[in-house]
Amino acid sequence: ADLIALIDEMIVLTAEENAILAKGLPASRSMQLPRKMELAAAFERWVAEVSSRGTDLVMGNEALRQTVAERLQSLQLSIDENVIMLRAAIEASQRRIDAVMSAIRGRISDSATYTANGRTGQAARSYSANIRA
Repeated sequence: ADLIALIDEMIVLTAEENAILAKGLPASRSMQLPRKMELAAAFERWVAEVSSRGTDLVMGNEALRQTVAERLQSLQLSIDENVIMLRAAIEASQRRIDAVMSAIRGRISDSATYTANGRTGQAARSYSANIRA
């Protein structure tokens, strides 16, 4: 029962994060990460404990085996969707960063006295246009 509750919480948490990511929010806005890490560690402990005993967790109980298998399949689908959505959110965040950096570079080069190739920039030309000899 504890394992099923753990898996169910992982499914709900992942689904909540997927809903947040589906709204187009940046990946950094996901507040689920700390809890996801706790649940993953708890799940690993479960697996390690069962493995160390050398027992089959659901041996002899077909209904329990079926329930665990269904929950794990549902969790796998949710995690697969989560990975896709996280990658998309990370890529979108990177595009936003690139756009901001490009705008900053553009603004810096517009106000620079000299351009990257050593020629006078727009700021220097507009300043020198008002100087008469």
